[in-house]
Amino acid sequence: MLIIIFAWLSMFFTTLFAPPKHLWTLVTTQGFFIALFSMSWIFLQDFNFSNSLFFIDKISGPLAILTCWLFPLTMLASQSKMYLEPVNRQRAYIANNTFLQLTTLLAFTSSDLMFFFIFFEASLLPTMIIITRWGSQERRLEAGMYLAFYTMLGAVPLMVWLIKFYSTHASLFPTLTYILNIYQIPTTYPGLFWATYNAAFLVKLPLYCLHLWLPKAHVEAPIAGSMTLAGTLLKLGGYGILRTSALLQENFLNQLLPIMLITILGILATALLCLRQTDLKSLIAMSSVSHMNLVVAAALIAHSWSYSGAMATMIAHGLTSSALFCLANTSYERTNSRTMILLRGALLIFPLAGAWWLTIVLFNLALPPTINFAGELLIMITLYNWSPIAFLVVALNLIFTTAYTLYVLWSTQRGPLPTHIKTLSPFQIREHLLLFLHILPALLLILKPELIF
Repeated sequence: MLIIIFAWLSMFFTTLFAPPKHLWTLVTTQGFFIALFSMSWIFLQDFNFSNSLFFIDKISGPLAILTCWLFPLTMLASQSKMYLEPVNRQRAYIANNTFLQLTTLLAFTSSDLMFFFIFFEASLLPTMIIITRWGSQERRLEAGMYLAFYTMLGAVPLMVWLIKFYSTHASLFPTLTYILNIYQIPTTYPGLFWATYNAAFLVKLPLYCLHLWLPKAHVEAPIAGSMTLAGTLLKLGGYGILRTSALLQENFLNQLLPIMLITILGILATALLCLRQTDLKSLIAMSSVSHMNLVVAAALIAHSWSYSGAMATMIAHGLTSSALFCLANTSYERTNSRTMILLRGALLIFPLAGAWWLTIVLFNLALPPTINFAGELLIMITLYNWSPIAFLVVALNLIFTTAYTLYVLWSTQRGPLPTHIKTLSPFQIREHLLLFLHILPALLLILKPELIF
């Protein structure tokens, strides 16, 4: 574990001192080496590897590997736009992305409650810098402010709980595992208590009603910002909820019915909102909210199957939504527009890209036998065991998801070519490789899904 942390830190030296000509090649190659080395955590997670600082088990292992895997992919995706900027700005961009992925990785693997909170909040800073400095639209400052205020206000109850924990135990440094084994809290209002200390995580996921920062941040962010936000930062919220779920008392779900209702409403409402979107990135961001609310529902049911389903859904969503943002970016780089009506007819010009669109959108749709399907199936089974009526309501989401999936495909791929488009540069091998490396882990997980269950 320490070797990988040092390898990440050496990335800063590469960023600062690499010659401009080989900067992106060296950083991307180093990122792939770290990603391949991190695969060893698959074997560590069965033994619950831990020491005083780091901890890898079935929850943190897959998410940590996902973080390491997505970093070189963000570097691959960013190259075409960033090559045009001065070298110092390119170095600053890479350093920010490296710091962001490093803080996320440390948050996923820290065995200590206080370290987890510090790294969880530290990831906000590079995200804000990436959005406000390298975002392409004039409303990027507003998006940065939304992100900062939502995240910081959500963190206040969590901080109050940590102070309370400190006053009770006179320490904030027992490992997470130790806390979760002994610290069953007797409380009069378990539902309110759960909502309070999970507020920071529910904002990060985000829960419906707390999600307004997400479409703004995604629309304004550059491609690396969108990929990291969808791929790993949203998963920090899910990870926090799954980690602290052991603090709950038995049969607490009746206390949390309002939050469960908001979650079910959010799953359906955001899927329907996708049908109203005209901006491609905004639509992908809304579909992320729908999938993440499913994870909240799974965490609330608090069954071993639902936890497995939530884990599989998070990993699958991290890969597919990141790939969707890459596809949206390829269209944006060629047309300078994210409005779907202006992107129509792409299948005629880019037939191979049309195949990528179809494949990735079907993964997003959770078509059998994808890992997305396995995750959603597990969540649906536990939902049915809890309440058949809730299951029937959430099952409507399958219809709405199919509807907006067809809407995306028809809007971007079919139809006549827009008359204003004169020349479009062909797809590069780099872009095909980028999309292939997103789909490859998802395909491999179909063969051995128990790695993330």
